[in-house]
This record gives sequence, C-alpha cells and structure tokens, in this order.
Amino acid sequence: MAPPLLTLQDIHLSFGSDPLLEGAELSVSQFGRLCIVGRNGSGKSTLLKVAAGMIEPDSGKRFVQPGVTIQYLEQEPDFTGFDTVLAYVEAGLGPLDDIYRAQYLLGHLGLSGEENPASLSGGEARRAALARVMAPEPDILILDEPTNHLDIDVIEWLENELQSLRSSIVLISHDKRFLENLTKATIWIDRGACRRMEQNFSGFEAWRDKVLEEEEAERHKLDRKIVREEHWLTYGVTARRKRNVKRLGNLHDLRQQRREARGPVGTARMDAGRSETSGKNVVKADHISKSYDRPVIDDFSIKIQRGDRVGFVGPNGAGKSTLLKMLTGALEPDSGEIKLGTKLDVQVLDQKRDSLNPEWTLKEALTEGSGDMVDVQGQPRHVIGYMKDFLFIPEQARTPIYRLSGGERGRLMLARALAKTSNLLVLDEPTNDLDLETLELLQEMLADYKGTVLLVSHDRDFLDRVVTSVIHYEGEAKWQEYAGGYSDMLAQRGGSVSKKTGGKKKGKKGGQKSGKKTAVPAMKPAQSGGKAKLTNKEQYALKNLPKTIKQLEAHVKKLEDKLGEPDLFTQQPEIFQKASDALTKTHEDLQTAEEEWMALEMKREEIEG
Repeated sequence: MAPPLLTLQDIHLSFGSDPLLEGAELSVSQFGRLCIVGRNGSGKSTLLKVAAGMIEPDSGKRFVQPGVTIQYLEQEPDFTGFDTVLAYVEAGLGPLDDIYRAQYLLGHLGLSGEENPASLSGGEARRAALARVMAPEPDILILDEPTNHLDIDVIEWLENELQSLRSSIVLISHDKRFLENLTKATIWIDRGACRRMEQNFSGFEAWRDKVLEEEEAERHKLDRKIVREEHWLTYGVTARRKRNVKRLGNLHDLRQQRREARGPVGTARMDAGRSETSGKNVVKADHISKSYDRPVIDDFSIKIQRGDRVGFVGPNGAGKSTLLKMLTGALEPDSGEIKLGTKLDVQVLDQKRDSLNPEWTLKEALTEGSGDMVDVQGQPRHVIGYMKDFLFIPEQARTPIYRLSGGERGRLMLARALAKTSNLLVLDEPTNDLDLETLELLQEMLADYKGTVLLVSHDRDFLDRVVTSVIHYEGEAKWQEYAGGYSDMLAQRGGSVSKKTGGKKKGKKGGQKSGKKTAVPAMKPAQSGGKAKLTNKEQYALKNLPKTIKQLEAHVKKLEDKLGEPDLFTQQPEIFQKASDALTKTHEDLQTAEEEWMALEMKREEIEG
C-alpha cells in the first residue's frame, strides 16, 4: 500500500485556555475522499487549516510527502493585484497546467472571468475561489463548505466535476446529499478527538449513535463501580490498614476519572411557538407577475393551504426571494392578485441576517437589550437558560456578534425567530452554516410544526425531508409547482434540474390537502411568436465556444512542442508524464467543445431556417 500523501499525528491546539483539538489525527491517501463532520465550533475548519499548513499546532506532527501539491478553499479570498476574476484564477495555475480549465470552471460556476474582483458579491467571490483551487487539479484539494452560495444545478455539476478529478479531497459541508455522493471515509471531530469511519457519510449517523451509546454504557459501569467502592468503604469488613488505604486511593482515582470524562455536548432544543390557528386558505396568488430590469415572475398562480410546507428552488438571482416576499404580502405584484388568509402570524428568518447588529452581544441580541429575560412564546425565560437550548455556553453571553462563527450566527437567528409565536414560518436559506445535528433538530421541529412553512433552500436532503411541494424555476420568469420533495420533482422532470419534459399544468382541486396534491409535470420551454429559440445559456455558449476552441488548439500545440523536446522523457519523466496526461485531457476537451458548438450551430440554423 502506498504511504499517505499527508498525515497529522497527535495534534493539540488551544485558543486561550480552552482546548480545541486534543490528540487529533488525520491521514489522506492518494485518491482519498474524506469528509470532516462535527458540531459548530468543534474544530473542523481549524483542522483543515492545520492540514493545509496555514496554522501551526501547539504540538503534534504534520508530514506531507515531497512534491505533493495542496490547494485550500479560502473563505475570504484575497483579490489584491488582480484586475479581473480570470487573472485571479489563472494566477493559481502552474506552468504545465491546462490554462483552459480556468475559463471552463468559471463558466460553469456562473462567472465570465471579466468581472472586477472589487465588485463581487460574497457568493461570487466564493465561486471564484473554487475555480482557483480546482483549476490546477492538485494532489490534495481541501474544501471548507464549497456549496455555500451555490444553487442546486451548480452543486450537482460540482459533484460530477469533483468525482472526475484525480485529486484526493478533504471537505466540510452541511449538505448531506453532497457528502453521501462524494465521500469514501468520514472523520468525526468530537470533544477535541478524531474518530474515523471507513465508510461514506451515509453510514455516519448510525455509527455516531452507536459510539455514543457505548460511551453511555461505559459511564454507567464507572458510576456503578464508584457506588460499590463507596459502599465497601462505609459498610465493608475492616481489613488491614494498607489494604484500606490502597482501596481508598482507587476510589479517588475512579472519581477523578469520572470528573475528567468529557461526555457528549448537549443537544439543542427547538420548538416553534404556535399562535392562533390561521384560516384554511393561507395564500392565493392569481396570475401574478413582477419585473425589474427584466421579467422575474411571469403569470404565476398557486394556492397554499394551512399545513403546507412549500420549498422554492432555482438559480441564484432567479427571483426566489422576490416570489417569497410577494406571497407573504411584503411586495406588491406588477399584475395579478394575491389574497392572504385570515389570522396570519408571520415570522421570517432572513438568510442575510441583516437584523443582527454586529456590535450587539449575544445576550443583547436575544433580549433586545432589555435585562436578563427573553420573551419565549409569551413566557419569560432567563437568557442563559435559553442560550443553552441552542448550544451556547454561559460565558458567551457577552460575546459580540461579530466574533461568532457562521454556524453560531445561524443558531442565534433561529433562537430569535423561534422565540416568537407564529403560524406561518418563512425560512430563507435556514441551513447555511448549521452543523448536521442542528439541521436534524430543525427538521424534527418543522415536522412537528402545526402551521405553514415557506422555505428557500439549496439543500436537497433537507427539502426531501421537510417539504410537501416544490416551486421550481423553469427559466424565462416561469415558475411551476411539483408535488412532493426535491427527488419527487426530479422524477417528474425526467431526472434532471435542467431537463424539461412536455405536458400541461394540472390545476389543484379546491379544498385538496397538501399531502395529496396532483403531480404537476413541467411546462414546455417558453416560446416567442410561436417559434422555438436558443436559451440565453445556449446563445452565450454559441458565441464563446469558437474562442474556447482556439485556446484549446493553442494549448494542444504548446503541449505537443513540450513533449517534442529532446531528452525530456529520460531527464524529467515526471514532467513528461504530466504533460502527456494534460495533452490527452485537452484533446478530450477540444473534441467536446467542437461537438457542442456543432450541435448548437445546427440548432440555430434549424430555428432560423
């Protein structure tokens, strides 16, 4: 067996007086696929930075095989000195790397490469950083939450792209489906230590529960042993003094062992307060439309009833949040009519978390700056007790918001929203930065919630577990409802987010319950003047593919010239092999681009003819 490319042994690291990693271990083999899981604040990101060589541990060993290349996905990339995104991505390439991959990756991640880095949004900056670390195809690719700010079709493309790489991959993600599809082994960081399971993430929950059950059994045995020893010392038959002293010492050791045993961190408690029951009809939208500089929603109708759980799915910028605001009365449609039901009590969890003042302390954010009590669903509770329900420790009460991690801010927003009563919950990307166990609890809470839920999410597993129907963006401002969860929607669309099937929309019968909605097939692509036309994506590809083909042809010639150098094979066999592999890959990319351009050109001629 080949030696590991990277190993971490007995890693210890503390921040202040609080130990974070205690004897952590990590081993990355060639073609390995690892995921790191654990609670928010358990040290997952810190361990990745130690592996990448960005943080020096207090003690322990890090070893990387000579010549092994590592790329780490930065959460806040530095664009200093780069005029365009393409220049930033290409700067990460080596002399023999495929320069075409930079443009290829940016295109699939929704960027042209000509953007000014100074004007990028947070999500666009993350996409640019993804393209930069993936373009060189390093030996080890370290990804911390790569799916954040990506829409579902890009997430699925990213899965396929990562599966095709020869790189070893170490990743952190809250997206269960993403982890299940990519990983071969799971590292669980729990109370500072690393436990490893040689299975993909799909087996993690059962394994974790078994480990915790075994720990609980061991703690119970230790407790019983302490009770027996205490009973013997009190009531046992007097023996020689030395024997008694030794046994008393053993009891002290057992008690110390029990004190030092770190049990599992407590569980979050989530319960959405229920206000007065709303009317049966919650929202009715008839032929609503909305435009800004372009149409966003075009002739959309829906009827949402009490108890429905509706998911909204579509690319970033398609208009999910706009549609959500219209359906809750926060935004007026340009045309059409929206009727809201009676007795609605709406609570909104905003994905941007704009309502959090970064200078507030955690206590002030929960109490609105009014003393030590939180009004939880109409009942006063001490802020420290309520903090513990969401896995915050008392010492964090005076911590400023800006010092909280993304996951902790997510839990804080949930704590604020769930403290209030509601019968209509509006959740805009609630899963961002939440650890997997908190996600499970949120799913259970929503399953028990008696009101209505409107949910925007790119998390496929979360949608499957929570929603009763999905409203999907069909393109060109068209939206359509499908019965069931995300997987049900895929089945009705023929197995793909982007693939559309024919068929007319079937209306729902009045009074029909959400759990028995008629399955709705996808609408046909929008047409203009009765004629089919190329989509915006196809028009962009048709325009830019000739330039791409020319770049690939130039890269082929460059690699062929390199391989033609005398004595390259005998004197630098590794460089020869890398150039040879790159040439094969570039030839494949060139053939794919030529075939795609030919198909689009034929389609254009057919439409115009």
